[in-house]
Amino acid sequence: MAQGKYSRGDGRKSSSYWSTVSIVVFVVFCLVGIWTFMSSMVPVQNSDLTSEEAVPVSQVKQMVTENDSRQFKDISGDLLEDSTNGDGNTRNDQNIVEKESGNTVNENQEEVVIKESSDSEQTESEERLDENKSESVEGEKKSETKESQEGTKQEDKVHSQTAEEANEQNQDKHSKNNAAENNMEIQENDRGSDEVFPTGAQSEILNETTTQDGAWSTQAKESQNEKESQQSSITKNQSGYSWKVCKVTAGPDYIPCLDNLQAIRKLPGMGHYEHRERHCPDEAPTCLVPLPEGYRFPVKWPTSREKIWYYNVPHTKLAEVKGHQNWVKLTGEYLSFPGGGTQFINGALHYIDFIQKSLPAIAWGKRSRVILDVGCGVASFGGFLFERDVVAMSFAPKDEHEAQVQFALERGIPAILSVMGTKRLPFPSAVFDLIHCARCRVPWHIEGGKLLLELNRVLRPGGYFVWSATPVYRKDSENVGIWKAMSKLTKSMCWDLVVIGKDQLNGVSAAIYRKPTSNECYEKRPQNEPPLCKESDDPNAAWNVPLQACMHKVPVDASERGSRWPEQWPLRLEKPPYWLNSQVGVYGKGAPEDFTADYKHWKNVVSHSYLSGMGINWSSVRNVMDMNAVYGGFAAALKGLKVWVMNVVPIDSPDTLPIIYERGLFGMYHDWCQSFNTYPRTYDLLHADHVFSSIKKRCKLMAVVAEADRILRPEGKLIIRDNVETIGEIENMAKSLHWEIRLIYSKDNEGLLCVQKTMWRPTETETIMSAIA
Repeated sequence: MAQGKYSRGDGRKSSSYWSTVSIVVFVVFCLVGIWTFMSSMVPVQNSDLTSEEAVPVSQVKQMVTENDSRQFKDISGDLLEDSTNGDGNTRNDQNIVEKESGNTVNENQEEVVIKESSDSEQTESEERLDENKSESVEGEKKSETKESQEGTKQEDKVHSQTAEEANEQNQDKHSKNNAAENNMEIQENDRGSDEVFPTGAQSEILNETTTQDGAWSTQAKESQNEKESQQSSITKNQSGYSWKVCKVTAGPDYIPCLDNLQAIRKLPGMGHYEHRERHCPDEAPTCLVPLPEGYRFPVKWPTSREKIWYYNVPHTKLAEVKGHQNWVKLTGEYLSFPGGGTQFINGALHYIDFIQKSLPAIAWGKRSRVILDVGCGVASFGGFLFERDVVAMSFAPKDEHEAQVQFALERGIPAILSVMGTKRLPFPSAVFDLIHCARCRVPWHIEGGKLLLELNRVLRPGGYFVWSATPVYRKDSENVGIWKAMSKLTKSMCWDLVVIGKDQLNGVSAAIYRKPTSNECYEKRPQNEPPLCKESDDPNAAWNVPLQACMHKVPVDASERGSRWPEQWPLRLEKPPYWLNSQVGVYGKGAPEDFTADYKHWKNVVSHSYLSGMGINWSSVRNVMDMNAVYGGFAAALKGLKVWVMNVVPIDSPDTLPIIYERGLFGMYHDWCQSFNTYPRTYDLLHADHVFSSIKKRCKLMAVVAEADRILRPEGKLIIRDNVETIGEIENMAKSLHWEIRLIYSKDNEGLLCVQKTMWRPTETETIMSAIA
């Protein structure tokens, strides 16, 4: 080792007897030191080991993580309060060790760090120059560092590797370990800096992810008619996992719960769009969805809002049918989106401003923050609302206009596949600030107004419904009839028609209604039509609950959710909702304290670890999903980035989704034993905090990993925080999928894993009979 050699040279004196003895003793000491470091090397193939280091794996040629003291001077960012570890020792740079011939894993009880291997590799990126300068002082610390490490226990284990290294390790792990010591190099690029999961106060962090029901029930309890999830044990092939490509009629666009053609053929009727609703197969598939021929890595946001690669979503029907309305056009290798729509041919921004001009009280981005866009088309309305600090949950069925939602997601605009049919939408009650429908052709007035009453359920008291449709401004008999029926219905619902705005440029008009903030109007109606819902009816029950033609009373108690409008954005993001005061939080504290601690925790994790230490190029990340969002703290911590986050609250988790909406974010309920309502390859990053260990109690883990593969785009990242056993299972599956292991780390039976999906697809196919036409 370099340290031994240099120390030996510095220790030479005269050729006296005692000098000779000193040299011999020192040589022995160095040999012991070398043996100690060599024995502390961590085999990268060990599935128990995990690390939040995340150097760009495609550019890491090493088996053991390299630790950089500069990265850990502020590594306490993953903590809730401070950087003090469980035994009172604070994080510092004392535990950093470097070998000249390669990198070692420095396994201190409370710290694991990563270090760049050589000065010659520091010129890869000019953005890194200032950071790399800190390495010049590391040599002065080597001797001191080595002494502090020799007596340290090895509790934390870290490794970072490429997918190729993982395969080689399976063949010859011992030879690979030896080779790694002499063949380590890090070439920094724009994907991020080196950092691992901070371990001081680790127990505090992981305790925060262990939730209780607290004062909230779950969607599974609230929704009496939900389908019982299939109970099954994990089937694992000890020699590895065998994957096949799904052979289905939908091909690269396969969505298991929406393409169950076998179940759809058995439906008694389709008059209420039952064929567009969820019909999940009895057993979730474990095959992988194929890539479209010619698939490319998506165009980055914000350019993607204007154009996407044609071969990623190779559908032209919408361009042919709606091209004259500026929805979408085929331009060479691209599909371009001029920003128009059926009701706003001359651009979404003009239309958005027209709505606020018609009713200034809407106050985009302040009072009105979270929007529901019904029948969204390609979601240009939602895409341009980002410029007004508004987020829109856009939805449309699969698929009246061929891949409209897929276009939206490929563009980087939030959207889900859903339909207003026979069941409630997967959202809690009274959460959307405004609901928009631009010529969505939904028959609101039929069947007692059942569909409009569903919008009434999810709209906040005092919230607005913007209806921009032909019955508002066209005078032919059909449209006049619909307008009269709509006017009668909205009046009986106590909605106030505030204004009818006229857009001269687009030649359209928009009727803007307001939901009442009290029950006074309901009580004065001459007839109870539509009827008020029974007191026993839970308005928040939304998973597989049938639609009802009734209205829920408006909350009036000052401590009840919905009795007040949320704080203006962005204050509402950080301030605990007023109605949490009397509740117990999911982590066992008082709800306001729980909320605040969770937000602080995720801000530290994101700012000090995820943004700089996971090897993620955040400029390439746009569509993000938090698979177990709890309070939405992870999404809130990403506020400064040009991303949007789909916050998912599992149906068997505490029902905290109303809190997420209250703070100006959005999300939905979901059962992770089933497929999500999105097209394949639509998310850049999935975040799973203690999701998989919970899921595998109810369904096959392999099927859930296959669903993650379906949702993720190639080169997309999956970040998992879970117990060590589950982390090990996911790591093995990820390797069998040829995913790159970006980072893996474990401590005290808890761990973190970051993997990256590749373009790999199996050669064998599996026919899914339920999805064959």
